[in-house]
Amino acid sequence: MAGLINNLLILLLVFQNSCLGFRNPLSVFKRYKDTTRSLSSECLGNNRPVISLGLTDFALDIRMPGVTPKQSDTYLCMSLHLPVDEEAYVVDFRPQASMDTVHHMLLFGCNIPSSTENYWDCDEGTCTDKSNILYAWARNAPPTRLPKGVGFKVGGETGSKYFVLQVHYGDVSAFRDKHKDCSGVTLHLTHQRQPLIAGMYLMMSVNTVIPPGEKVVDADIACHYQKYPMHLFAYRVHTHRLGKVVSGYRVRNGQWTLIGRQSPQLPQAFYPVEHPVDINFGDTLAARCLFTGEGRTTETHIGGTASDEMCNFYIMYYMEAKHAVSYMTCTQNINPDMFRNIPQEANIPIPVKSDMIMMTHGHHHEETKKTDDDSSLKQPKREEEEVLDQGDFYSLISKLLGEREDVVHVHKYNPTEKAESDLVAEIANVVQKKDLGWFDTRRVTNHDERANTSLARNRIHKFHRLESTLRPPENRHVSLQHGEGSSEKEHTGDFHIEEAVDWPGVNLKLGQVSGLALDPKNNLVIFHRGDHVWDGNSFDSSFVYQQRGLGPIEQNTILVIDPSNADVLDSTGKNLFYLPHGLSIDKDGNYWVTDVALHQVFKLGVHDKEPLLILGRSLQPGSDKNHFCQPTDVAVDPVTGNVYVSDGYCNSRIVVFSPNGMFIMQWGEETSVGKAKPGQFQIPHSLTLVPEFGQLCVADRENGRIQCFRSETGEFTREIKHKLFGGELFAISYIPGGLLFAVNGMPYPGDIVQGFVMNFSTGEIIDTFIPIRKSFEMPHDIVASEDKTVYIGDAHAKTVWKFTSTETETVIEARLKNKPVSTDSQKKWEKHMVEQASPGISFVLITTLLIIPIVVLLAIAVFIRWRKTRVYGADADHKLESSSGRILGRLQGKGSGGLNLGNFFASHKSYSRKGFDRLSTEGSDQEKDEDDGTDSEEEYSAPPPPPVSSSS
Repeated sequence: MAGLINNLLILLLVFQNSCLGFRNPLSVFKRYKDTTRSLSSECLGNNRPVISLGLTDFALDIRMPGVTPKQSDTYLCMSLHLPVDEEAYVVDFRPQASMDTVHHMLLFGCNIPSSTENYWDCDEGTCTDKSNILYAWARNAPPTRLPKGVGFKVGGETGSKYFVLQVHYGDVSAFRDKHKDCSGVTLHLTHQRQPLIAGMYLMMSVNTVIPPGEKVVDADIACHYQKYPMHLFAYRVHTHRLGKVVSGYRVRNGQWTLIGRQSPQLPQAFYPVEHPVDINFGDTLAARCLFTGEGRTTETHIGGTASDEMCNFYIMYYMEAKHAVSYMTCTQNINPDMFRNIPQEANIPIPVKSDMIMMTHGHHHEETKKTDDDSSLKQPKREEEEVLDQGDFYSLISKLLGEREDVVHVHKYNPTEKAESDLVAEIANVVQKKDLGWFDTRRVTNHDERANTSLARNRIHKFHRLESTLRPPENRHVSLQHGEGSSEKEHTGDFHIEEAVDWPGVNLKLGQVSGLALDPKNNLVIFHRGDHVWDGNSFDSSFVYQQRGLGPIEQNTILVIDPSNADVLDSTGKNLFYLPHGLSIDKDGNYWVTDVALHQVFKLGVHDKEPLLILGRSLQPGSDKNHFCQPTDVAVDPVTGNVYVSDGYCNSRIVVFSPNGMFIMQWGEETSVGKAKPGQFQIPHSLTLVPEFGQLCVADRENGRIQCFRSETGEFTREIKHKLFGGELFAISYIPGGLLFAVNGMPYPGDIVQGFVMNFSTGEIIDTFIPIRKSFEMPHDIVASEDKTVYIGDAHAKTVWKFTSTETETVIEARLKNKPVSTDSQKKWEKHMVEQASPGISFVLITTLLIIPIVVLLAIAVFIRWRKTRVYGADADHKLESSSGRILGRLQGKGSGGLNLGNFFASHKSYSRKGFDRLSTEGSDQEKDEDDGTDSEEEYSAPPPPPVSSSS
């Protein structure tokens, strides 16, 4: 019995240590566990860079390692490696600095810092590869916390592995006592995937000239926005001393909407956008900096010294993860005339007390004794000794060099023939050497100052000319699968549908687009209503068309479009239809169309002026074999030639005809009160055949679902319905290979109008997509080709969009077969699922799961003791103690008098000291050493019974 008690005690100890290890999130930071910083004792910051904040969250304390700058305008950099390999998201920035010591700080993300030293002079550069600006701080700005669900992505396969902190010490008089500085920033990071990714948009003037003595000077910046929607939540303004107010706006259809407006002489924090502002494709972003040249005797140009000026308007935004772009810039004014209509508030300076101006510029006590009469315009003595926010400008150029694919540029300079190597060399000089082109005004005369600032400006222009010669590669957008929680990381290069933004078809002059199809040559065919409109006056209560007096549509209602350039190849359908609706094309290229006003279905030859076949009675609604009531769509079986008609707005049925128009059968009924049952319809709106499965699928519009039936019998087979569909599902299209495409509507507030890609076999949503030029208003039909090109026609927007796929055949096939693309991707997915599940696992559940093995082992021990008692009788205790002693010996280690779990685990080949996460059943079951096998055999095999004495 004593052996059993010993075993139970040991198991409880193991259980206790396992629980502690499981609950401690810092186990993933094991290599940092015993690492402390060599910070000066004078620093008050945390001396451990990693701070646990719970199961999924942690903090990084990024600080200067106790530095004492020797001269003013010193830029010092230090780096910190992200202590995890997995993706993480920065959700909070908390500055640890004071403007008495630090002029400004910038935080970059990159993979290769410019130095491996504890800290270094930033003249050497910040990063040798691309760098992202994540955070900027100046003038005692408060902390910046991102909105819920929004984060800057770092780590993983595509995120930055290092943080590089750049600190500008503007005035070193604060270091007269030779104290050490540990300024920096504390980041709050989480492993929980953020559905929205944050980014930075910088608007910056590069060619403003402020004449001396000029009372009011405007610097205007404006660029077209040509990407996926972004949502703005914070802004920051920046100028030097001459700036009075900086204002930023969104301009849409001539309407100016304020993003933010602030005095650059106040603390330069990221201020929240007061009212939510979204930016869509085609909008214009505009900003104005208001300057004064009073108090100056020479021209003031854009540059990095105190005698220069800057005009920056930073915008923090977030985008959907699959469309996220981390950084964008605007450096020109695409439409100077538009600023005639800028709101008057942009021309009104924000008054700031003079003592506030002196404080925000970092003046010290001996200067505050001076009079405060317009000190900002009379250029205090300290001005010539200060270089302001030079790092901001270098950060911009560093971004342009490293991530041109993620930046929006529209330069007014003509491209040159410069090679990319010239660009890299030119920008590297500007980024890594502050003294190239940015001269110290303390060493030159006024005449030289003007020449040198002109040289600096010319270098900026030269940079833009060089950069504009490079064609940025296409943006790589990634998909976020709904319902699976997968993220950008797992979908890099995976299946995604996105708009072909260079396709000119969206500019076609069309009426209400009601139907789309592809002909045998894969040309797009559009069915539209010309100058006719379906509105509340079109029908009476009996569904009889009321506008026959208008006559048929005089324009060609059927257009054949070149799918590559949107040229009109052919057109027909003039003077035939009143209100076109559905369109389908059979294998011979014949057009099958429906007209809801005529209540008829037509078969048209490509070059025939008269219909080849007409089903239904003209202008007569009905519900028998010879009448329809606003029929919506047609599908033609490529094998049998049977014709399927969805009928319709005032009937709830599918009607089947033979190729020559003979009635075969019908099925369906109106939706009853309550939940819609199989075979019930509320506007069967769109049809698609699935030949591989012998099925016909119907978009049951008002029930917001897809119903599928056996095409030969009408027998119900399945329903596909997702919450993302919302209340309406308008149209569907199937392509061979197993992909089903759909588009929904927006009957209720909060529903998102979007396209869907689904695995037909499972019904699972693989991707969703939306246009970036214009917006879905009432998408009415959808058609997809075998190469995964998708077209959507919108009845209200009177537009057709083209979307293309970005995934390879191998990945698509793997998805449709429900198997992983590769072993690596499967491991990533399993790892992701564990990460996703961890936050929601309660301690009770963890305890329960860990207790189960103990209960099993206890039962086994009781069983063994029972068996040995039967076999050995009184000797059983000795035998059991011997067996348990071997277990205890394994746990104690050789020659050890105490419990040593490390030695016990280290005896396994699969053990790793990188954390208990490696001790999974998968790892431990794959490899067993010989000792393990022997121990197991001895522990659970009973020795042969003692010889039985023979009786004489």
